[in-house]
Amino acid sequence: MASALQMDVHTAMEQSRALPTMPKTTDLNKMREKAQEFEAVFLSQMLKPVFESIDTDGPFGGGQAEGMWRSLMVDEYGKSMAKAGGIGLADSVMSEMLRLQEAQ
Repeated sequence: MASALQMDVHTAMEQSRALPTMPKTTDLNKMREKAQEFEAVFLSQMLKPVFESIDTDGPFGGGQAEGMWRSLMVDEYGKSMAKAGGIGLADSVMSEMLRLQEAQ
């Protein structure tokens, strides 16, 4: 019975070694870029309902094309805000990525 348990433990250990792990990278610039991209997407998603509630009579004039261009504009606003410092989400995401890498 003990040998069957030892075999199960051994099998589990072998399988855990085969699991994919996060690549360890020391490229902080790349990590910062990815964290900033995440914040930009988050900010864009937060801004979309705000811009959807605005009437289309203004500078865009309405129509289907206006809807497409407006979503692109909101995405650019999100990128711009994140690049300018955003709301601090990129810093939190980056510190969490670093913490996860140190835990491996």
